[in-house]
Amino acid sequence: MPAGGLPFASVDEVEKALREAGYLPDRGLATGIHLALGMRRPLLLEGEPGVGKTDVAKRLAGVLGLDLIRLQCYEGIDAAQAIYDWDYSRQLLHARLTAETGGPGRVGTADLYGPEFLLERPLLRAVRTGGGCLLLIDELDRADDEFEAFLLEILSEHAVTIPEIGTVCSAEPPAIVITSNRTRELHDALKRRCVYHWIEFPTVERETEVVRIRVPEADDRLARSIAETVARLRELDLAKRPGIAETVDWARALTMIGARELNPELADATVGVVIKGREDLGTVRQALGEIVGG
Repeated sequence: MPAGGLPFASVDEVEKALREAGYLPDRGLATGIHLALGMRRPLLLEGEPGVGKTDVAKRLAGVLGLDLIRLQCYEGIDAAQAIYDWDYSRQLLHARLTAETGGPGRVGTADLYGPEFLLERPLLRAVRTGGGCLLLIDELDRADDEFEAFLLEILSEHAVTIPEIGTVCSAEPPAIVITSNRTRELHDALKRRCVYHWIEFPTVERETEVVRIRVPEADDRLARSIAETVARLRELDLAKRPGIAETVDWARALTMIGARELNPELADATVGVVIKGREDLGTVRQALGEIVGG
């Protein structure tokens, strides 16, 4: 590890490590990762679905040798599901056993709200694990506005306050990656605590390289033609534009059936691997002949 305890000595090292792990970051993303780790700030990644935000966290955890702790956000998520909860069935059983065995008098609140009755959720687990983990808070924009308030103490103090027990702090802060598809704007209070980066869809050259790395058995001409076609498909008026994962899946599917280059017939027969919706399929099929055969 370089001097100063940082995992990477430079932005070049970040790029090299992620590339070797199968992820091709652009210079801006590699710089954001380097700064976030060095400044011990959460890395906030925004971008359209499918650009590889979640994959950044997974690959980075692997590169750093950290446990990946993932909190998948959704509408209605609250502190009991994300931070901690109490094991009510164990508390009830403890109270009954104490009464039946003639235990030390009446069971008080303090007897039932100790660490042994605490159910650890992802955020509390990340605080307790500290520097041994990477916490992924995925698709935070799906959660309610109010949920973001629960995160502020964790993001800035790396701590969780449990009224009945006290404050649990990390001896060393965990690495944190937050992703958002920007279905709503995140609050400024949260953004101020983060290093921010917007991930664009990759260029044709970078996506071709992604296909070559993830599907090494794919012909070079096939990899290039798939990347070019997907780039053109993303220019159409689609409800869901294809992501990098769909591009890779399309390459695997076409390689599996022995294709060495994409043509209009093959594209029409297999486009369901990359486009997932009736209306979008109709739009794509109207344009596919021009895109692939043009």
